[in-house]
Amino acid sequence: MEKLLSSATASHETVPERFHLPPELRPPALAAAPVSLPVIDLSGSRDEVRGAVLRAGKEFGFFQVINHGVPERTTRELEAACVDFFRLPAADKAAFYSEDTEQTNRLFSSTMYESGAGESYWRDCLRLACHPVERTKPGWPEKPAALRPALEGFIVPARSVGMELLRLLCEGIGLRPDYFEGDLSGGEVILNANHYPPCPDPGLTLGLPPHCDRNLITVLLQPGYVCGLQVSYGGGWIDVEPVPGALVINFGHQLEIATNGLLRSVEHRAVPNAVVARTSVAAFIMPTMDCMVEPAKELVGEGSPARYRSITFRDFMRVYKTVGARRESVEKAFRI
Repeated sequence: MEKLLSSATASHETVPERFHLPPELRPPALAAAPVSLPVIDLSGSRDEVRGAVLRAGKEFGFFQVINHGVPERTTRELEAACVDFFRLPAADKAAFYSEDTEQTNRLFSSTMYESGAGESYWRDCLRLACHPVERTKPGWPEKPAALRPALEGFIVPARSVGMELLRLLCEGIGLRPDYFEGDLSGGEVILNANHYPPCPDPGLTLGLPPHCDRNLITVLLQPGYVCGLQVSYGGGWIDVEPVPGALVINFGHQLEIATNGLLRSVEHRAVPNAVVARTSVAAFIMPTMDCMVEPAKELVGEGSPARYRSITFRDFMRVYKTVGARRESVEKAFRI
């Protein structure tokens, strides 16, 4: 518990040495690219939305969506409940604290990604299995009292947004609309509530290192008042500007494998802020552990050979934990 940045006893007058990154890894590292992520209005015509999602997905691997069907009140309540969780006294959070990376529901500090040199990152994280709700709900924290109803209110419609986007992508690339139904999206939805306290010297560290997501598709709720998420693009980093009411969408490695590289998982990172705390909530839609993930047969043929080997999600996760979350390492492990 003493490692938690959100601990009531934590002092943030200086950045402890364990958070100091080598100079070449510190932000900004590269100048920000002069572009912004697309913001897609899901209330448009299906043809317009499908085209916009496919274009944004191919170019960036990230985009934001508005008019997505998750009520604004729901997102506000979840954000507030997660902020309140990290403000709880240490005694109320102790039962969830664990450094065991095999444990699904847990509170921890820094990151579960292999960093290679043992660096720590400026983040606390509450990680929970959240879907199916009735099976996972008993494992959620009881405090603060608003957290459980907020999680329940968010996770079902947020997952629905992700599944509808997958259907649109299927239509756009020539797969049957329900291609990602079933085992490819049937695993637990894992939710990460990421808390980044104010950092006295943001130039020394990162909230999260550059990484690609290991899942199928991610639905992210970020606060509407401060930047922190950055996406790799064109040799630089794009700040994901807060858009009121928007959800941030990005593709995971499983989507890249299934589409044979047509849609790519893109590296992103989190940078700390010197003035205000930032709390974001990411929902990761996963395959079942025994699901065989492989390039879709419709996307493989003469002139377009399979670029990735077939692998169960369980085996993918085992290798991913070994090689780390950097795109280059994962590609090397799974490309044919």
